[in-house]
Amino acid sequence: MAALQLLVNGVALGAAYALVALGFVLVLNATSAVNFAQGDLVMAGGLLAVALAPLIPLPGIALLPVVLALMAGLGLLLALMAYLPLRRRPPVSVFISTIAIGIILQNGAAILFGPEPRAAPPLFGDDTLYIGGLAVPEQSLAIVAVAALLIGAQQWVFARTQLGCRLRATAQDPEMARACGVPVTAMILVTFAIGSACAGAAGLLLANRYFVTPTAGGDLILKAYIAVTIGGWGSVPGAVVGALLIALFEVGVSSVLSYPVALGSLYLTLLAILVLRPQGLFGEAVRRRG
Repeated sequence: MAALQLLVNGVALGAAYALVALGFVLVLNATSAVNFAQGDLVMAGGLLAVALAPLIPLPGIALLPVVLALMAGLGLLLALMAYLPLRRRPPVSVFISTIAIGIILQNGAAILFGPEPRAAPPLFGDDTLYIGGLAVPEQSLAIVAVAALLIGAQQWVFARTQLGCRLRATAQDPEMARACGVPVTAMILVTFAIGSACAGAAGLLLANRYFVTPTAGGDLILKAYIAVTIGGWGSVPGAVVGALLIALFEVGVSSVLSYPVALGSLYLTLLAILVLRPQGLFGEAVRRRG
């Protein structure tokens, strides 16, 4: 029973991490640039939910649409400030600009909210459900359900709609997409908006059980980077699987041994994957020309 409860909690944490990694990989695919502010966008989404809670005294699920909309707007602002002016420059310019945006978000959050941990309202409630004698926090089940719904909706948009077709074309070959009449700049802006909205949703989901602080973004961007590396750069399913593996290490191994051992085991696993399958679990092998 305890193992099943740990599994549920691990999947819930992994589902939230998956949203972080998903937004990260979407921007990576569309721009070939790494958005190092993604973790701080998660923090911003969590603190936004904290700020909205007194204004909208409803469960977290009612705050979710507001957080998604506001974070999408922040993603557009990020693209306009940190990516578009530097898109013709070397990639390191975008890396530095997104790091700078992350530092601005951190310091702004510290000024507005202070350094102490904050908690957002639960999605539905703080009750514990008993399923076949197994005590499962309602929040864990709600996180899994909401994250699965958001990921599924996003994949439906990408696979079944004209907008998704244009977004995929932009990610695969921007120059060819532009030649075919796709508004590439607009699609990049939409991608940043979606990636930021994913981060904001993850922040709302995590901020109730795991709290949120202005400096939480650094740890989250590292986990997103590891998830994408494990799954394979550019692979959306790989990012989700990598995020779930990270969470299961954190919850499962740390509960049996300790958190430092879980962290060390995760990095050893990452090194093994890089040695045995450098392209990641779901990535395509790159052939070298002789």
